Amino acid sequence: MESSQAPFRMEASGPQLHLEWQVARISAALPIFPGLGPGQHSLDSILPGQQLRVYSSSDGGGAAGSKDTLGLSSSVMAAPVPWACCAVLAAAAAVVYTQRHSPQEAPHVQYERLGSDVTLPCGTANWDAAVTWRVNGTDLAPDLLNGSQLVLRGLELGHSGLYACFHRDSWHLRHQVLLHVGLPPREPVLSCRSNTYPKGFYCSWHLPTPTYIPNTFNVTVLHGSKIMVCEKDPALKNRCHIRYMHLFSTIKYKVSISVSNALGHNATAITFDEFTIVKPDPPENVVARPVPSNPRRLEVTWQIPSTWPDPESFPLKFFLRYRPLILDQWQHVELSDGTAHTITDAYAGKEYIIQVAAKDNEIGTWSDWSVAAHATPWTEEPRHLTTEAQAAETTTSTTSSLAPPPTTKICDPGELGSGGGPSAPFLVSVPVTLALAAAATTASSLMI
Repeated sequence: MESSQAPFRMEASGPQLHLEWQVARISAALPIFPGLGPGQHSLDSILPGQQLRVYSSSDGGGAAGSKDTLGLSSSVMAAPVPWACCAVLAAAAAVVYTQRHSPQEAPHVQYERLGSDVTLPCGTANWDAAVTWRVNGTDLAPDLLNGSQLVLRGLELGHSGLYACFHRDSWHLRHQVLLHVGLPPREPVLSCRSNTYPKGFYCSWHLPTPTYIPNTFNVTVLHGSKIMVCEKDPALKNRCHIRYMHLFSTIKYKVSISVSNALGHNATAITFDEFTIVKPDPPENVVARPVPSNPRRLEVTWQIPSTWPDPESFPLKFFLRYRPLILDQWQHVELSDGTAHTITDAYAGKEYIIQVAAKDNEIGTWSDWSVAAHATPWTEEPRHLTTEAQAAETTTSTTSSLAPPPTTKICDPGELGSGGGPSAPFLVSVPVTLALAAAATTASSLMI
């Protein structure tokens, strides 16, 4: 079934009845029902045995002039329905559609502290208004409501999301809140270091605990009363770099940092001399090798850190530590220059772990330890030789093993000098201790 009257087009196919309507004409005036253009009076009756329910769906993005489908789904009904009712239902669908697809105001952004309680009002709706709340598209339980207000207690991180309040009957959107749950910032941890002396230094910072919401940091560097430029690091967002303007200055530096977010603010500052923050990066490419024919020696080499800009003018000294893996105690050697050292007191055949640190010859502090190197001192190949003593022992053992086994003899009592009358024979055992020892020695030599 299809209507010939524009601007409607009604189609019935099985249990579905569809009405197509030009969105651009929804605002046209109509005497019977505001919001619909002319044409609905000429619609006929719906077939008997059908009941209508309004729904809407968009095929054209909702732009003016595009077509949108307003569907009328059917079910069993005893009486016919006039087409005028269809027009009214279509008008209701159009109103719902325009409400849901018209541009909405941006949601209100709200920040709340982790663990706190919060009450979200439904915009300007009355306290006793019949509303429904949703979070991220999921309905919320009615027992969370106090009138039209949503009450959330003991906020957790999972409470963050987009909350929306709808009129319960019309599903008209009344209000939206984008809720973020977090914490105010604690005092930041700030440190400064010069690993490229004398070119400059850098400062880095971090929060001791997360806040779960965006934070804003502001860094200020003073040399005396002069403000220094702190250039942001291109790779690390919590680091900035400062160039030295005057070397060997006795004027102190002061670095201050403040942090703030929607829930609070905090700050800290440090003061230092130019020389106290000098700390090179660890030495690079540390390698340990065994020394041929020297079972107690290891040769260790390394390279100056590539970030140290002028090792000729600002030489480094080194600190080496080493230990066998089977022990926990380190041995240490401090070297005033050079990038090599030979360990002379290693345990033969034991694997060693070796690390190196660096420091400016005059100022600053030691670097962190380098990546560990592993090595085992040289060991001689085992030789299978037989000494003269081992050969003699083997010969003796073999000769003993060839002796006849002990025998048991039946003796005549008369031969033993006993009294005259006849008596039963008896057994006498020959001692076998030497024979057993010889057999054991032979077995040992065969196992060797």
